[in-house]
Amino acid sequence: MNFSSSLDFPDIPYEASYEDIVAIGGKLDVGTLYAAYSRGIFPWPQEGAPLLWFFPERRGVLDFKELHIPASLVKFIKKNSYRFEFTRNKAFPQVIEECQKQKRTNQPGTWIIPSLKKAYISFHQAGFVHSVECWENKVLVGGVYGVLINGVFSGESMFHKVSNSSKLSLLYLVEWLKQQNIQWMDTQMVTPVLESFGGKYISDKDYFKRLSR
Repeated sequence: MNFSSSLDFPDIPYEASYEDIVAIGGKLDVGTLYAAYSRGIFPWPQEGAPLLWFFPERRGVLDFKELHIPASLVKFIKKNSYRFEFTRNKAFPQVIEECQKQKRTNQPGTWIIPSLKKAYISFHQAGFVHSVECWENKVLVGGVYGVLINGVFSGESMFHKVSNSSKLSLLYLVEWLKQQNIQWMDTQMVTPVLESFGGKYISDKDYFKRLSR
């Protein structure tokens, strides 16, 4: 597909990165986001600051063949197998809004500022952002979303309102990605939750090789 980008991103991002930053400015529109994610680059905006685009020296990934489900979660699933319903792309605006509201340890604010939320809703409408929703009694209680371009899924954020709903949403997402013949996902960072599932860091060069494949 041919989209117009507001920035000329480097073809080999790790060679142009300075403190993980590869570009400054531009617009949060579909064309620019498509060009960025096609190269493994993502935005991390902050209110009132210039828009920054990142290609980290250390990149979090989750290889599905190394996926580990913690014993406590296995036990929870057995006891609550009929409690939740999962859907995909049924309520993306709600999912990103709940991710925006989610309080996170050692993080006073959120990178999901209004302009980013608006841009990713447009990106979703263009077919490149996917969400998984977790429902309990028809109420949205958890979810996860990310970007899928050229066979590479980049996880962006997840939220939970009841215990384990975001983790179960992630497992549902992994199963759907495996059905698309995708064997790993980009997690950008490795949080304690992702580490418990088998998430790990790889170098920027190794990540770029994965993109090339």
